Amino acid sequence: MAFLHNWIRGKKSFAAQAQANHKLNTPISSVLSQNIVDLHELFSQTPDLVVRHFVIKQTGNQAAIAYLDGLTDKNALNNNVLRPLQFESDADASGNLPRVNVGNVRTLSLWSDLEMAMLQGVSILFEDGRSEAVIFNTQGWPQRAIEDPQLEASLKGAHQGFVETGSQNIALIRRYIPNRELKIKELTIGRRGNALVSILYMADIVHPEVLKEIDDRIRQVDIDAIINTGELAELIEDNPYSPFPQFIATERPDSAAAQLLQGRIVIIVDRSPSVLIGPATFTSFFQSVDDYSTRWMVASFIRLMRFGGFALAVFLPALYIAVISFNYEVIPLQLLLSIGESRARVPFPPLVEALLMEITLEMMRESGIRLPAPIGQTVGIVGGIVIGQAAVSAGIVSNIMVIVVASTAIASFIIPNYDMASGIRLLRFPMMIIASMFGIVGIVIGMMTLIGHLISLESLGTPYGNPIAPMRFADMKDTFLRLPLWSMKTRPKSSRAVQSRRMGDNHPKGDG
Repeated sequence: MAFLHNWIRGKKSFAAQAQANHKLNTPISSVLSQNIVDLHELFSQTPDLVVRHFVIKQTGNQAAIAYLDGLTDKNALNNNVLRPLQFESDADASGNLPRVNVGNVRTLSLWSDLEMAMLQGVSILFEDGRSEAVIFNTQGWPQRAIEDPQLEASLKGAHQGFVETGSQNIALIRRYIPNRELKIKELTIGRRGNALVSILYMADIVHPEVLKEIDDRIRQVDIDAIINTGELAELIEDNPYSPFPQFIATERPDSAAAQLLQGRIVIIVDRSPSVLIGPATFTSFFQSVDDYSTRWMVASFIRLMRFGGFALAVFLPALYIAVISFNYEVIPLQLLLSIGESRARVPFPPLVEALLMEITLEMMRESGIRLPAPIGQTVGIVGGIVIGQAAVSAGIVSNIMVIVVASTAIASFIIPNYDMASGIRLLRFPMMIIASMFGIVGIVIGMMTLIGHLISLESLGTPYGNPIAPMRFADMKDTFLRLPLWSMKTRPKSSRAVQSRRMGDNHPKGDG
């Protein structure tokens, strides 16, 4: 009986939905009462739908204004729209309505356009005797203040981060590049939740083929809704099976502006606090905004530490397993005796020991992220000390293994990009397995496979290994080292910019 009841209710719901979908293709009626009935049918079971009836003083006609509560700025609606309509008679240029103090006023005649507009937070005016609706831009959904980015802290850079409103994110970028060559192309994707995607580029710098490629990929996305930029990146990237990110995700407007000036493209998804930048290269994930606000020698030293941290994070646990299991003859005798004494009570082989500690470390790292900040820091520090010391005392792991795991964790923290650091953390595990099977030879095989994958990978059709593979000597000034800014007169070849020169001769001559 319950099944029959649910089936009948489902049939009624399907019929109501079909009727509403049919209504979308029909024009708006000139009868106010009919429009209100159709509006309630279209937005059935929508308690936040608000309809206010009144009389327009200019025409004396009955009217109603409809909006979704929570998506509309009520102060702007009452003061800039309803008050002029009800109490003023000074007509606008069309002579039909009083002058209203909102930015963009337009008319719609189809219910399909009206539905999309209302879901975006606008107010819709129906007037008796008029077969079109007037749209007022009175959006006012909840927003948070502009704050310091959480994942990309900077010592000398700006302390402004993107927010969840696309128009504000565009404004933040325009503050850095007040130039008419900064162009914006807008696309809408998503069948159920329409997401506004804005493609930003410098028209006189960007390569047309790269722009067309990213435009085609976004247009081909067929999905119910895009919630954040991570989903879009996964749908338009070149190789979805690679552990390496193929788009730079950033929360910093200054970083996005710098990449635009290099000839890259910025993708802003409305309702997401981060943006995508492409085409990306492997070395671009090791660059930070602080690199260009400090002395070039200091920045070069930090850049080298990041690449060294990458090598340690990927290969150090595997090297420990290979040396202990196969190639212990390369260890000095005194260190070998110390390691043997430390491992005397450990009942597990090196691979199990390393996997146990590495997985424990990842679990502690993840729990520290999910917990509130004060508690998370306590779990990360105290938990690591307590668990590490307890594991050594219980004979589960050796002292040298704790040192290796701690060094690996610190090395992975040096990587400034979170997506790249996550991919590096993942690569440790296959390297450890292959090292336990073949020793140092296995590490060499894994390293060659990794290099081959990086060389073959592309981002928007651009080689991911630039400027190392293919070799671009001009771009090596900002790769492993960050040479003085005045020496980097051209834009990187990896961005495929059509206008390569970005500065003149700014070499300081000195006092002599």
